[in-house]
Amino acid sequence: MAQRTALITGITGQDGSYLAELLLAEGYRVVGMTRRTSTEVHERIEHLVDKVEIVSGDLLDQSSMTQLIGDVRPNEVYNLAAQSFVPTSWTQPVLTGEFTALGVTRVLEAIRHVDRSIRFYQASSSEMFGKVQETPQRESTSFYPRSPYGVAKVYGHWITVNYRESYGIFAVSGILFNHESERRGKEFVTRKISDGVARIKLGIQEKLRLGNLEARRDWGFAGDYVRAMWLMLARPQPDDYVIATGRTHTVRDFCRLAFEAVGLDYERYVVEDPRFVRPAEVDVLIGDASKAKRVLGWTPSVTFEELVGRMVEADLARLRPLAGV
Repeated sequence: MAQRTALITGITGQDGSYLAELLLAEGYRVVGMTRRTSTEVHERIEHLVDKVEIVSGDLLDQSSMTQLIGDVRPNEVYNLAAQSFVPTSWTQPVLTGEFTALGVTRVLEAIRHVDRSIRFYQASSSEMFGKVQETPQRESTSFYPRSPYGVAKVYGHWITVNYRESYGIFAVSGILFNHESERRGKEFVTRKISDGVARIKLGIQEKLRLGNLEARRDWGFAGDYVRAMWLMLARPQPDDYVIATGRTHTVRDFCRLAFEAVGLDYERYVVEDPRFVRPAEVDVLIGDASKAKRVLGWTPSVTFEELVGRMVEADLARLRPLAGV
């Protein structure tokens, strides 16, 4: 059987790095797309650079996407690239729409023109549910996005459905709830907490400033969630799936566990700062992944408690040399 080729947009991100590892282990040729203008460091895929091919492409440029897919000729495309930080989507709403919404159309258009047998995965998001219309959220739950990012993701989701139904492309969306790891960007609240805890424990920092401590999220491990992406493209029929743990925790819970991991009381160090509260808050997200469990055989393997612990431990290990410990 010929080796399969996978193209990953956003390979330098958290999910891209875990997905690349998984696909390499499954024997794929892995091609990762980065923007030529990108200042993104490749630290998350540093250990993979000899095993993956890095190519240049731009989600903002249709001809670049069409040429790239024509050159690479992938069997599968995983579209993980986006402007993915929700607060930034408020300060850069137009750019967020270009990348996170129209970027999806450009990849699908490229597949339509080059080879309609290419299988396409779209990274949809629980942020599409926003002001939730039912709890827990499942594939049939109505979307009510509460940020430019969420709105752009809804567009990306529905354009994927449209190309599947209109052109017969094997196109799926994974509606992934929050998934974290030690590779998460430091601007995201979970990594901000684990990094802050490590800095406080090592005496580098005194306080940790956060926004809404009562926001509830369904948090899982990124390594588990990329496995679901791969399973979706291996099915005989394309479909959309919610990927979540079905457990919900507050930001406060995350803080408490993270500080407990280093023997500290979070209440002495955490400061609620209104600067970090969103213009329109998403209060509770909790996903029902029973369809993914039933159809894909997918279940998460890392618990919330294990996830918090490994993130804090990784940041402690990274920062100890800075603290001279």
